[in-house]
Amino acid sequence: MLVVEKMTQTHQFAIQLPLVVGGGTAACTIFVHALALAATINLVRHEQKLGRAGAGALIDFAIVTLAISFAFMAHLFEIALWAVLLVICGEFPELGNAFYHSAVNYTTLGYGDLLMTPSWRLLGPLEAANGALMFGVSTAMIFAVIQRLVLARFKDLRD
Repeated sequence: MLVVEKMTQTHQFAIQLPLVVGGGTAACTIFVHALALAATINLVRHEQKLGRAGAGALIDFAIVTLAISFAFMAHLFEIALWAVLLVICGEFPELGNAFYHSAVNYTTLGYGDLLMTPSWRLLGPLEAANGALMFGVSTAMIFAVIQRLVLARFKDLRD
């Protein structure tokens, strides 16, 4: 009975620690993405105040390009956060392999060529879920920018 209880406690700890650490990292990525979202909103509002949003194809292209760039930079930074965590946890001795592994997980590509130890393996699916959600936020953000620009440019499409 004592052996079963000790195994249960060890197993519970093995699940709880990666959940807490991964959850904290996911919270950091949400913050990073909120900053990218705020930058995008400020950009679009600024361009609307200047009367440039919807004024022409080139300026609209520039606005969309900047919005996509904000999202892309946020994703790269978030992958780096996960990579640093993997180095801190001792899963990878250097940042290069950790960044690659993190990018594969974050994008849900899942090559499986680099594996984590059983104690931290749960971080992989947590990072994949986090990346999928953040890509969804980026998609929504970019769609909203494009929708605003189309409505600003083509007045006849407004309700």
